[in-house]
Amino acid sequence: MKHAVSFISLLLAMSVSAQTYDFTVTDSVAVTPVKNQASSGTCWCFATASFLESELLRKGKGEHDLSEMFIVRQKLINQLNDNYLRRGRGNIGQGSLSHTFLNAYNQVGIVPEEVYSGINYDSPRHNHGEMMAMLEAVAGVALKAKKRSPQYDAMVKSVLDTYLGPLPETFTYRGKTYTPKSFAESLGINTSDYVELTSFTHHPYYEAFELEVPDNWEHARQYNLPLDELMDVIDGALRSGYSVCWDGDVSERGFRFANGVAINPDVRDLSRYSAADSAVFAPLTEAQRLDSVMTFSRPYLEIVVTPEVRQEGFESFVTTDDHLMHLTGLAKDQNGTKYYVTKNSWGTDRNGFGGYLNMSESFVRAKTIYVMLHKDALPVALRKRLGIR
Repeated sequence: MKHAVSFISLLLAMSVSAQTYDFTVTDSVAVTPVKNQASSGTCWCFATASFLESELLRKGKGEHDLSEMFIVRQKLINQLNDNYLRRGRGNIGQGSLSHTFLNAYNQVGIVPEEVYSGINYDSPRHNHGEMMAMLEAVAGVALKAKKRSPQYDAMVKSVLDTYLGPLPETFTYRGKTYTPKSFAESLGINTSDYVELTSFTHHPYYEAFELEVPDNWEHARQYNLPLDELMDVIDGALRSGYSVCWDGDVSERGFRFANGVAINPDVRDLSRYSAADSAVFAPLTEAQRLDSVMTFSRPYLEIVVTPEVRQEGFESFVTTDDHLMHLTGLAKDQNGTKYYVTKNSWGTDRNGFGGYLNMSESFVRAKTIYVMLHKDALPVALRKRLGIR
């Protein structure tokens, strides 16, 4: 628990400031150290692994560092199979969603990071560019031949062994011998306990639908909630000791990892600002106003995000499925604005906040694609309404 306690201490000590943003953490959950996905498109796996590591801490199972690349390897095999059967029209990119981790976990189990780092090449960090090119080339040969030969299967295995390393059949961890399956069983994670939730107006509320994003290549279904209710569920979970796996858009100018914040500033409606601020903003173009806000000299007013505003962003492809991270707490700035303490997977040397950032409530309302959390974090009435046992 040493690392978990030290990271909680870091969060509570944050009262950090991104320039003159002053944050106070109000709620936090136990966490494991920040990792670095480096030059790999595997945020989905790092975020979900971090989420499950916090779940193990919450459940009293101790601190574990789970191998992301063990799961990534099985996901790639699953994708190649899906792509072949779809005649090359599947998704064999590096991205995926949280349920992909759970599906692979059920198939092959899990191992600790110390057993399978997934770096079997001359690099201190993950770098998947060449490996993915090799896999795509092998996949193309099978599609052209309209046949997956024994040699095809051997080539896929060879590429994965070469870059990620051969799979361990058994291993010793903390004095006990396991297989990947028996280790997963020892952790006591029931993957059916986890649900994915979203909020969009083009599908009925309180029903599940298949999110129309490219990384949902496994065609999973997410429960659709009214926006206010989704936010209440996230807040209630974090205040009750449950963390949240988050997927959303980080391509906006207001997402500034280096500054430790993600904001959604309102530079259009000057009527919301003080007379002094309005006088400064009025002569400026919208772009110039945004530039002034992006100096992060202090918090500014943010967009009031309604379901309609959120839907417009999604359907105009402004809000995109970019990145998964791990929500580990709640914070507020000096004006009382709510933020979500967010653990990223870009290492600890790219900002001054230990690899964390704080995303504003407006940003999260607008830019969330979906979240995953334990079903016990849902209000009882909502669980019943959704038919979740």
